[in-house]
Amino acid sequence: MILTAMNTKTNKPVPKGLKGYWSNGRFVKPEEIAAEEKGPPSKTQLKAEADEMQALGEALLTLRADLMARLDLPDKLLDAIKDAKKITNFEGKRRQMQFIGKLMRPLDPDPIREAINEQLNGSAQLTLALHLAEQWRDKLVADDESLQQWLVEYPDTDSQQMRALIRQARKDYKPEKPGEAPRHGKSYREIFQMVKEAMRAKAEGAPE
Repeated sequence: MILTAMNTKTNKPVPKGLKGYWSNGRFVKPEEIAAEEKGPPSKTQLKAEADEMQALGEALLTLRADLMARLDLPDKLLDAIKDAKKITNFEGKRRQMQFIGKLMRPLDPDPIREAINEQLNGSAQLTLALHLAEQWRDKLVADDESLQQWLVEYPDTDSQQMRALIRQARKDYKPEKPGEAPRHGKSYREIFQMVKEAMRAKAEGAPE
């Protein structure tokens, strides 16, 4: 006698707020169905993922020490990266990089990508801080009301020094001869440094 496997759906009610169906006494969710239908990754997909991990491994060879420490990579991988830096032979370096790529496959690539991007482009937080410092500098040079606002937010500022720098920055900005383009002088840059340092000190002193 030939027995045929049966995958019967029941008439049990679907749990409120969920989609799916009951099968053989078990509730099947849509994401489980999608995962089964998708199937295992193709050879092409696996090759692309392996190539990316090896490329990230090559980038790790030039990553700053502080960013590397933040990643908390396995010791075996860190040792392999150190060894790769010492290898000068082309073929030996190629084999070592393949080994590094293999060690990296189980790792989450996202933190590694972020660390590499931070080294290349700077962190988003730092970029925003510099942008805000530039905005404050330009506002301070543009009008006196901005200085009052600044002193309210940053009362530890040396107000006399800041006022002197602003006055000088305004003088420097005026063209020496009619028709010449205005230029920013040393005071303009010093205001930026004062603003940046004040913002950094306030940020570091802020409670967690």
